[in-house]
Amino acid sequence: MTHPGFTPSAPVADALSSERPVVALESTIITHGMPFPQNVETARAVEAIVREEGAEPATIAVLDGQLRVGLNEDDLERLAQAKDVMKLSRADLAYAVAAKRTGSTTVAATMIAAHLAGIRVFATGGIGGVHRGAESSFDISADLDELARTPVIVVSAGAKAILDLPKTMEVLETKGVPVVGLGTDELPAFWSRRSGIPAPLRLDSPEAIAAFQRTREELGIGGGMLIGNPVPSEDELRQETVAVWIDTALREAGEKRIIGKAVTPFLLQRLFELSEGRSLATNIALVRNNVRVASRIAVSLANADLAQALSAR
Repeated sequence: MTHPGFTPSAPVADALSSERPVVALESTIITHGMPFPQNVETARAVEAIVREEGAEPATIAVLDGQLRVGLNEDDLERLAQAKDVMKLSRADLAYAVAAKRTGSTTVAATMIAAHLAGIRVFATGGIGGVHRGAESSFDISADLDELARTPVIVVSAGAKAILDLPKTMEVLETKGVPVVGLGTDELPAFWSRRSGIPAPLRLDSPEAIAAFQRTREELGIGGGMLIGNPVPSEDELRQETVAVWIDTALREAGEKRIIGKAVTPFLLQRLFELSEGRSLATNIALVRNNVRVASRIAVSLANADLAQALSAR
């Protein structure tokens, strides 16, 4: 892999060159989504899950101006304890590279890097979307535009529950993004298995998702796909309880005039405090669950590609 836009780790470069399955992983969850040491422990655990499922993990970040696709143990440890790390999306990914900065990648930036490297599947916790009160603030995540334009499957537990979920779904529908409930007719709401919003599409296995994506590719349909994978029932938090915590945290954010990229980290921290740590435990559980599903999709895609190549000989 000699593409000038990114630097792969040796295992990722080997997997890509031999067309073995690779799963992209974001780094914002390490720097802005969880406290130390749970952040680095989770990063190591999810990479181990990817390998257990027969794929290669590629955690993505910008380190000292290098767009890195795949991090080693020292990189993960350094990122987990780093201060003043930029939170990178489409607008500032290239800036961090040009300015030799260190930054973690959001859903949008991870999708860009994954596609640049030729990685088709990405596992995250939850996507960004339309923030509550967006009709006056116009605060809408770049993740939604990225899903419309970049051909990467994103496995999540839905959009983050702190968002306006109905409006987020309306934007995704308008942009033509396929939103698939995995084994469910109702989209998950991050910490909770149910949101009250019907899933536009339903598929019941990673293999079915891989087949759907291959058909989209054969028809020349661009853009990404969002998978809503509910958190395991034993780990979920009740939607009604979470709603009370979110309302409290949103009110406090407004009082403190917290805006832009600072909103989500603040809300997640307050949810952690209000839930006495339960939100973090559920966050870790849903990320692990999403990573396992994403790995199985990546393996299914790679196996289908291999079967097609063999049949063409």
